[in-house]
Amino acid sequence: MSGDQRAPVAAITMVRGDPEFLKIWIRHYGRQFGEENLFVLQDGQDQPRPESRANIVALPHVAASRTRGDYARSRAVSAFARGLFFHYQRVIACDVDELLCLDPAAGPSLAEYLLNNVRAPSVSAIGLDIGQNCNSETALDFERPILEQRQFARVSARYTKPVVATRPLTWGAGFHRVKGGALNIDSNLVLFHLGLLDFARAAAKAERAELVESGWKGHFDRRLELFGAIAAHPARDFDLELPTARRKMLWRRPLYALNKPGTVSSDIIVKIPDRFRKIF
Repeated sequence: MSGDQRAPVAAITMVRGDPEFLKIWIRHYGRQFGEENLFVLQDGQDQPRPESRANIVALPHVAASRTRGDYARSRAVSAFARGLFFHYQRVIACDVDELLCLDPAAGPSLAEYLLNNVRAPSVSAIGLDIGQNCNSETALDFERPILEQRQFARVSARYTKPVVATRPLTWGAGFHRVKGGALNIDSNLVLFHLGLLDFARAAAKAERAELVESGWKGHFDRRLELFGAIAAHPARDFDLELPTARRKMLWRRPLYALNKPGTVSSDIIVKIPDRFRKIF
């Protein structure tokens, strides 16, 4: 990227509620890229402003169903990101409970990796849905490093998202695909989904009145199944399972949506290697 005077990487999210996850999001991406290169679109001018050097944009809240809300959020982020490309070479866009990480075995710097190794218009990271093993793990302390408290995750096609962009584009609802884009899954990038880190918190969120009224309850009830899967299935080897899952997601793509990954078995639970423990 010699001669390019733009800053290296920006990260953007849109959020309503979830102050704990927003704090983790800012902390993680701030360490990777500097808080001044983070952009948070707050869905509602009633939301508390975090104490951070991140760029906070408070927007009026518009009540919407789950489907319309997902669509509106991805379109708002896509539009904002287009402007960021005047100033940044790479843009990461994701939900507030999603953290993009470089496998430490591939190098120490996520920013350098994205600049030197990512060339496609959009790149997906392999999705890992972290959950609490209620048989062996206690309630989460959000002030402590997360991966020192949680060891298990399910390999997930749903969270294998094209969160890295090298040029302006339009994300689909939930950032699950790029409109008109191709599927590129980088074997060294992982996207950790944190929404089910803690059983008690996840169960309480499923009952939140605002979310129930907008149609989220069924989604959360289905998602809570992860806790049972983690407790029931023996953990597999991370370094053996992820390459196999990546190949399956590339080979088994649905004909009606070739830019989305194919499904993988829901019982692929892996133990997160010790080399990840200090990442977040």
